[in-house]
Amino acid sequence: MKNNLLLKTLLPALIAAGICTYIVIQYNRFMTTPLNISEPVQFIVTPGSNLKRISEELYERNITSISPIYLQLYGRANESASRIKAGEYQLLPDDTLPDVLNRLVSGKVIMNSMTIVEGMTAQSLVDMVSANVKIKHTLENPDVAAVMAALGQADQNGEGWFLPETYHFPTDTTDIEFLARANKQMHEVLDNAWEYRAKDLPYTSPYEALIMASIIEKETAVADERPEIAGVFVRRLQKGMRLQTDPTVIYGIRKNFDGNLRKKDLTTDTPYNTYTRSGLPPTPICLPSRESINAALHPASGDSLYFVATGTDGRHIFSSNLADHNKAVRKYQLKK
Repeated sequence: MKNNLLLKTLLPALIAAGICTYIVIQYNRFMTTPLNISEPVQFIVTPGSNLKRISEELYERNITSISPIYLQLYGRANESASRIKAGEYQLLPDDTLPDVLNRLVSGKVIMNSMTIVEGMTAQSLVDMVSANVKIKHTLENPDVAAVMAALGQADQNGEGWFLPETYHFPTDTTDIEFLARANKQMHEVLDNAWEYRAKDLPYTSPYEALIMASIIEKETAVADERPEIAGVFVRRLQKGMRLQTDPTVIYGIRKNFDGNLRKKDLTTDTPYNTYTRSGLPPTPICLPSRESINAALHPASGDSLYFVATGTDGRHIFSSNLADHNKAVRKYQLKK
């Protein structure tokens, strides 16, 4: 009877001690157990998701084998449940559930990247953005005119107005958000370069410098040649000579261009034919790089007025008079 009495006396304490031990074990397990994954997993938190739903999804997808209730209690206890940010996250094999919650609260989402390549056209950029599955598409008509209207620049031809470089962005960034960023970057780069431009340039506005930069971009892929090519074109404008540059002609007939530029193309007048028209074309012909913008605004000095491709490494031979230029054409283009 004494044993029964002793057991009745101790039983509540034993039960309480057992519960406490169990809680401590489960808490330690929650705090230290890595996720049930062997490689990184992408996890998307949609706008409006709460911690209950997130914890249940982690359990249902077998990302963790720990009951959802522990993450819910932990999030409420440290007041982080209401601070979760939507986005796409990467969960790592060594992460614990507290690590996961900290990441969701920090907003350290996966950053995608896309490179705007110098020399591509604005429409090619819009097409590339429209094809990217990580970007949220909001444009009904994915063309340059629609983009410029959405950016509040409907009066601008969009060619040239997006800066080529690599951009990082979270999943579900909208097409307009991405393009607005590239557009803003181009305005900032051009305005800054214009402020520190060389003296006595034949441009009346930053836009004309942008047009020239686009021509330079299409004429050479060799970085150290850009200022020299800019110098040729600047001197031709200053002397009243026509630019006579093939890339502008190609841009003017781009829908009909089959890869071969013929004599009839050079003599057929379009607003972009710099063989038949003097001065700069009406708009840029591509998206120019920072380097081409700087070259347009800081052309190399000299007396060259002509250049011709050598067919080697994309480089050119420069000449100050037509006779030398014709010799270079015969040597490098006609192989005579």
